[in-house]
Amino acid sequence: MTPNLVTLTAPTSPVAEAYRRLRVNLMSADKDGPLRTILVGAASASKDKALVVANLAVAFAKVGKRVILVDCDLRHPSQHTLFGLGASEGVTTAVNAEQAPLPLQMTGVENLFLLASGPHVEVASDLLASPAMGRLVQRLQDEADIVLFDAPPVTVATDAAELAVQVHGVLLTVTAGVTKRDDAQRAKELLTQVGGRIVGVALVNVAAEAAVRDYLAA
Repeated sequence: MTPNLVTLTAPTSPVAEAYRRLRVNLMSADKDGPLRTILVGAASASKDKALVVANLAVAFAKVGKRVILVDCDLRHPSQHTLFGLGASEGVTTAVNAEQAPLPLQMTGVENLFLLASGPHVEVASDLLASPAMGRLVQRLQDEADIVLFDAPPVTVATDAAELAVQVHGVLLTVTAGVTKRDDAQRAKELLTQVGGRIVGVALVNVAAEAAVRDYLAA
């Protein structure tokens, strides 16, 4: 089942173009070191978070990158729903069965695979901070060009901070009209304190200017 994502349904739209620009910026950021594992973390709770990660994953896959999208929002997973897939296996089963093949699922988008959340665990942050999770991150990196991690908002749970030190970079997202300035600053501080490498900040849910819309539609 092909997901209803703007990068697929409206690839010439200003919003889809913005995701391609974000892809370009992230690909150019690797001059300071490898950037193959990226945590996309919202500064605060936002309904747009999962869509941002999914659309960015599609944008990378569209240029031939082998992409694995990992749903590490173990509290409120949604990537499997976006792609019309199941979540009976995923991150939580892969962490606990290190010798088994990774339970990757085809998404219907060429080059893009999903590692769903898997069964519920009682304390998500403990699992994400475990040495076994670090080994899973390495396995994923070995099987893809780009690995994107979706996690709970940075200021809401410690999960994102636990993951931030295990990946090459963190893309922090703030939502126009929703994210408070103090939350954005606090998220940056939390990630910096643990040694997370913030490679960029993306402002989402911004209306495109009329001139941009007219140019892309021409």
